[in-house]
Amino acid sequence: MSGEPYAPTLGAAIAALRQKAEAVLDNGVRPDPQGVDDRSPDALRQALHELQVHQIELELQNDELRRMQVELDAERARYFDLYDLAPVGYCTISEHGLILEANFTAANLLGLARSELVGEPLSRFIVRADQDIYYLCRRHLVDTGEPQACELRMMPVGGAPFWAHLRAAAAPDARGQPVYRLVLGDVSERKKLELALQEKNVELEKARQVADRANRAKSDFLAGMSHELRSPLNSILGFAQLMQAGNPPPSEGDAARIGHIVQAGWHLLGLINDVLDLAAVESGHLQVVPERVALPELVPDCLAMVENLAQEKGIGVHFSPCPMPCRVLADPFRLRQVIVNLLSNAIKYNRPGGSVEVSCQSAPGQRARVTVRDTGEGLSSEKIAQLFQPFNRLGREGGAEQGTGIGLVICRRLVELMQGQIGVDSTVGVGSAFWFELPQAPPV
Repeated sequence: MSGEPYAPTLGAAIAALRQKAEAVLDNGVRPDPQGVDDRSPDALRQALHELQVHQIELELQNDELRRMQVELDAERARYFDLYDLAPVGYCTISEHGLILEANFTAANLLGLARSELVGEPLSRFIVRADQDIYYLCRRHLVDTGEPQACELRMMPVGGAPFWAHLRAAAAPDARGQPVYRLVLGDVSERKKLELALQEKNVELEKARQVADRANRAKSDFLAGMSHELRSPLNSILGFAQLMQAGNPPPSEGDAARIGHIVQAGWHLLGLINDVLDLAAVESGHLQVVPERVALPELVPDCLAMVENLAQEKGIGVHFSPCPMPCRVLADPFRLRQVIVNLLSNAIKYNRPGGSVEVSCQSAPGQRARVTVRDTGEGLSSEKIAQLFQPFNRLGREGGAEQGTGIGLVICRRLVELMQGQIGVDSTVGVGSAFWFELPQAPPV
């Protein structure tokens, strides 16, 4: 680095020392000149004054030099700590790719002493297959002047290859010649973790594909078994109903047994229908055909379908008038299935003498919301987190109410197929409000 920027500062320091020396001499005791020719007393006194000033000036300069030497030693020690003992390797590379300088960490990484590294091409320590990465990085640095970074494998002398992160920047040296400053870091451990993670991701992807194929095969099997499962059961129900209506009528004991057959048959048919619907949704075979549906007309039909169940349980069911037209885009058959399922749950899991209220209102985003609110036990946050999981009845498996635990799952899938969303708000001891939103039908 040139000393020109320091010339004004050095000149000012010398002038200040001169003034300081003169001040010291003026305030001090002048020695009595002896053996001096008295023929020119004024000239001799002036010469003696100059000599004394120069003597003091030299002493002050020596003191200043000693102080600067101490500071320089401190800076050298600091440089040694920051550069030579840095935890990463530092190298200075010439424009031809030769190593000009390196710290101890770089020397340890490359397997040679610092003095032996000087003059060696950096490419010597790069695995041949990765040398193009280094040359391309250096080319981008030369072309753009912007710092560049890359990761490649390096081969130290007498050691094993390791992965290095290399960052390079251009900078002129003390003579103004272009050189490149490199920072080297050993990232072998990170690369091992990345490779292990990639292998694990590949394994997980293969496992996911196998699981998806198995799930699709299961869903395809169940979807294709609908006729084989329903036909025998419909025959059983048909014959049982014929026996109930036979002439002469069955005895009281036979009627009770036939009633159990019919009840169990309808329950099994409902279970089969739910499982087949879920399988059809998961296999992608279930199709919805959206059309304009008026909720004020559809909801009363759904209430009529659960009226007998509500009367058996002593539950009052109410439908609040819609404050808006409440027309949605949905498949009417599947929408009726969703509402009936939510109503059935609200009745079955209500408290004795409780109530169920159905309401419709507008929702943000040109959507309509249908809410089924009950006065049951309510759900804790832990149970809400388990909702919409197949075959999870939230601990009611041993209860008196029959169920499969997949009704809500089917509801969610159907609502999502109709471009909607479903959720629940619940308070323990107060009740639950299951709701779903669907796109509003545009005006005709």
